[in-house]
Amino acid sequence: MFTKTKIAVIATLGLAQFSAVAQAETVLNVATAGSQNMVDYVKTYLAPKFEAMHPDVKIKVVGTGPGDAGSHKIFEKLSAQQDSNQANWDVDVAVVHQKIGGEMVKEGLLAKYRDDIATGAMVTRDSANNALGTNVQGYVMPMFHSQTAIAYNSAFVKNPPKSYDELVTWTQKNPKAFGYNGIKNGMSGVSFVTGWIYAYGSDANTLSSQSYDSQKKNDWNQAFAELKAFNQNVTFTPGNAGTLDMLNRGEIFMGPVWVDMFYSWKEQGKIPPSMKLALIAPGMPGQPMYYVTPSKATNPQLARDFIALATSPEVQAEGIVKRFNWYPGIDAENVKNKLDKASWEKLFAEITPSDLAKYGKSFPIAEYFDDIKEGYERKVSN
Repeated sequence: MFTKTKIAVIATLGLAQFSAVAQAETVLNVATAGSQNMVDYVKTYLAPKFEAMHPDVKIKVVGTGPGDAGSHKIFEKLSAQQDSNQANWDVDVAVVHQKIGGEMVKEGLLAKYRDDIATGAMVTRDSANNALGTNVQGYVMPMFHSQTAIAYNSAFVKNPPKSYDELVTWTQKNPKAFGYNGIKNGMSGVSFVTGWIYAYGSDANTLSSQSYDSQKKNDWNQAFAELKAFNQNVTFTPGNAGTLDMLNRGEIFMGPVWVDMFYSWKEQGKIPPSMKLALIAPGMPGQPMYYVTPSKATNPQLARDFIALATSPEVQAEGIVKRFNWYPGIDAENVKNKLDKASWEKLFAEITPSDLAKYGKSFPIAEYFDDIKEGYERKVSN
């Protein structure tokens, strides 16, 4: 059904420039949301690998910008082509955030392809099937999983908390030694607050995969009251990087961080070797980036081939784990034998694949997410 063609992956910000590529080439257009490192990854790492497998292929790359806004640009592009009844759309592969991936499925913009590629069977995390309450099974392949966790200085914290309950007790005994950035100065703090609601309000499964119930937030009053009391014993940090800075300076001994950022700082010597990580019960959220292919991609088979390469154990090991300290999009056990012992232990010695399976949660669906942030502002910050 699908035919092999030549590829180019566009390398500028404007999606409209896809059409400007020399028409003598058949083009596989790949757009990626995210920071510049995402664009560079496709351009300098994935592209040469794919070109080596397809000598007649020239690859370029396009970035649409960071955050959900970057993903939304891709959504708008596909939606406009759908509305104009174009037979073939000029985006073949896209990398989008979890929230927008779910919206694309609901709008009928994506093709169901995961069963068509060999790596599709290597995905095990729930986020490959559930995008903040939307069933995306078959439509997405996680590129990687970002994850938040609790960083602590093992030189001072010999027995780190294993749960939110134990963390509360620890802060009572060690006032101001735990720090986080609230909900306005970075997503590590938002993640910590979300985990608090999972622990003391409504469980993660209810808030991230079930239909919205506007009355559910009324069950969180006690959780918010306890969080306000908890905050009396903590230090507030100025942001994601600010938490790591304060850990490095010894101003705090513990706080929530993004795992990839933590390990990157550790490699650069910006935090001491004594810093370690723990993922506490009942869990903290993270999120994937998704590889998707539009329902009317011009080159659907090449799109599948590209995603299969990008999610192969070899590429996930070298490109995702070793280059970026991200958790792989496929099950980590499929990646283990492609990594040297040091690389595996760096990312999984403290937070194991089993820990991730038990305690790595999704963020809640949009309506609950808004309720959590609004409730924090009204009942915790004031």
